[in-house]
Amino acid sequence: MIKHTYDMGLIGNCAYLALIRKDTSVAWLCWPRFDSSFVFGDLLDEQKGGEFSIRPAAPTPFHSHQYYQQNTNVLCTEIENEDGRYRVTDFAPRFPQYERYYKPLMLIRKLEPLAGTPRVRVACNPVGDYGQTRLSRRRSSNHIAYLGLDEEIRLTTDIPLTYVLEGEDFVLNETKYLVLTYGAPLEAALASTAERFLLGTVDYWRQWVKSTSISNFHQEAVIRSALALKMHQYEDTGAIIAASTTSLPEAPGSTRNWDYRYCWMRDTFYTLTAFNNIGHFEEMERYFHYIANISTKVKDKYQPLYGISGASELTERELPLAGYLGNQPVRIGNDAYTHIQNDVYGQILVALLPLYVDCRFVNPERASPEKLVYETLHMIEKTMDQPDAGLWEFRHIAQYHCYTYLFHWAGSHAARKVAHSLGDTDMEALATRLMQEAEHRIEQCFSEEHQAYANAIGSPHLDASTLQLIMMGYLDPNSARAHRHLEALEKELMTPEGLFYRYRHPDDFGTPETTFLICSFWYVETLACVGRLEDAVREFEKLLSYTNHLGLLSEDVDARTGSQWGNFPQAYSHVGLVNAAYRIAKKLDRPTFV
Repeated sequence: MIKHTYDMGLIGNCAYLALIRKDTSVAWLCWPRFDSSFVFGDLLDEQKGGEFSIRPAAPTPFHSHQYYQQNTNVLCTEIENEDGRYRVTDFAPRFPQYERYYKPLMLIRKLEPLAGTPRVRVACNPVGDYGQTRLSRRRSSNHIAYLGLDEEIRLTTDIPLTYVLEGEDFVLNETKYLVLTYGAPLEAALASTAERFLLGTVDYWRQWVKSTSISNFHQEAVIRSALALKMHQYEDTGAIIAASTTSLPEAPGSTRNWDYRYCWMRDTFYTLTAFNNIGHFEEMERYFHYIANISTKVKDKYQPLYGISGASELTERELPLAGYLGNQPVRIGNDAYTHIQNDVYGQILVALLPLYVDCRFVNPERASPEKLVYETLHMIEKTMDQPDAGLWEFRHIAQYHCYTYLFHWAGSHAARKVAHSLGDTDMEALATRLMQEAEHRIEQCFSEEHQAYANAIGSPHLDASTLQLIMMGYLDPNSARAHRHLEALEKELMTPEGLFYRYRHPDDFGTPETTFLICSFWYVETLACVGRLEDAVREFEKLLSYTNHLGLLSEDVDARTGSQWGNFPQAYSHVGLVNAAYRIAKKLDRPTFV
């Protein structure tokens, strides 16, 4: 069977993200925000998605080599055919300027001849409103303006505009530049400015990598994951999205095609843990501010997810697009925002804990920290006996999920630490009582038949999320019960390749066909927790084989073929890699480099 991979690289500057194929075409670019309409989106529809490519003119086969400049998010694509060889360097400018980061809505493409006399053809045809709006073009002296959106898209280039407008090929015998902007255009010398921006961007990313605190355990893979994760933070608000894309199917024909360009509260704890594990305080602090802003607006309940601006309504709708490889529907928005997912309260408390107990945070930006903690504890109390959709967002199934009670327990545990820090005995008493109540319900999930914890009270099914019982310290990792629980999950959910399904029982859309990468990384962490270190290293190294050619991870993997599926790149998968590597390195007692 053919192995399917996403043969694309990701670039970004914390203001936008773009996916570049190995043939140089821009498969995905949303402007002006992560969750805006695409201006290039032939990933989802070749006819309506527009085009921005620098392909060989000859119809003969060509060879492509794509790579990142080391320790950066600057992407290089080299194309070679019978005429010659050339390189396209793509990057989103990002570097410090005037005591801030300069991160414009600007895609810079540097085009260099490397050998022979390559002939190339440049196409640039952005679209609007998810392919429903075709833009008009206005030719100027040294640029082409594309009109029809809220702001102007402009292509500034030293390639003859006639060649671009008429789709004519030309001989590439010197370095050329293409700068595409949204809103504010480039109004400076083209070549020297592009080179200056390139040098500044390379230096920024390399300095950022130098400031990470990581061990020498598979350091290259951890660096790439950290760089990918960094790009998924929308710096303006601090939100971190689950993935840069929408509607890439979890499995072909499954209709499990979701929009992941939003910020999930359930991922908060794991994401912040990843940044903490690599020693990146700035990203943690920005994300804290985003969560804190949402917390002040909450009235009755927290939603499972919010928009990158903190928007609470993310109404789901389907678009008239062909879909990735014909997979429909194509969705934007995500109705999961309406779900009841009660683990979110514990997630918030665990995530915000450092604001009150970490000495690096001074004067958290909240007038009364007690108010937030008390309100969240009362939400835990209110929902203690309320069934919910659970971590995996079942649309028509409500249960008393073990994972939800685990985070009731963990959130209450975090609140006790906050109470101790604040000297609030009433808060400590409430948190202690709720911990005990949550523990009672977790124990109701224990299955004598499996000698393991089921996914919910009264359920016969096992679920990979209960690996967290060991990882979060609810179960003593040295105990016989922890080891039996892990063995039961291995027997029920692990494939021969070492990949993990979330669960194997039917849900709203049938039985899951692909494995979920974050669960496989949780498994690795759990192996390290229980002392099976050799197994943890072996399984971690297996998981590295499921990256694409650039070290980027998808959401799901088909265990039979090793194929990548689901939205891509998946921030959650890269979070899993970073945290698993950190857990193993600590057990191996490897030195950490800062």
